[in-house]
Amino acid sequence: MNVLSIDKAYREYKNDVYRYLFYLCRNHHTAEDLTQETFCRAWGHLEQLPEKKVKPWLFRVSHNAYIDKLRKESRCSSYENEFFYQLASDETPEACVLREEIRRELYSQLSLLSLNQQQAVLLYDIHGFSYQEAANLMDISLSKFKITLYRARQRLRSVPKATVTA
Repeated sequence: MNVLSIDKAYREYKNDVYRYLFYLCRNHHTAEDLTQETFCRAWGHLEQLPEKKVKPWLFRVSHNAYIDKLRKESRCSSYENEFFYQLASDETPEACVLREEIRRELYSQLSLLSLNQQQAVLLYDIHGFSYQEAANLMDISLSKFKITLYRARQRLRSVPKATVTA
């Protein structure tokens, strides 16, 4: 059985975990914090997993960390200043604007789907999990996952472009 060290797992999966969490919370700083929390939680348990099960397990841990954060936030309120989210970047302004427009279009299209359909598209099409791994992450059967993904894709195909950009 081949296992990963925490260092190797972090180097290999940190970007995938961050992107998944960024999609869930849509906040750069929160996604970074939750990514750190995910790998802190994984520290003691990672050596017990076979290498090919690490990525799905990390996504499950990151999803649980996100849910925990939502529960914690529901008990208290905080106000954030949008000014601090605009950090300096090496990208050109045009590239930043284009990337932001693409991201907003993707989010607007995904927001038309149910939560399960959003997660199915995100796990399979965006993050590249297999059908079985994504179904396990969502705690549903393989056939239910395939049906959910199929219906999500059908829904996305039926949405007129004018509705998405409006």
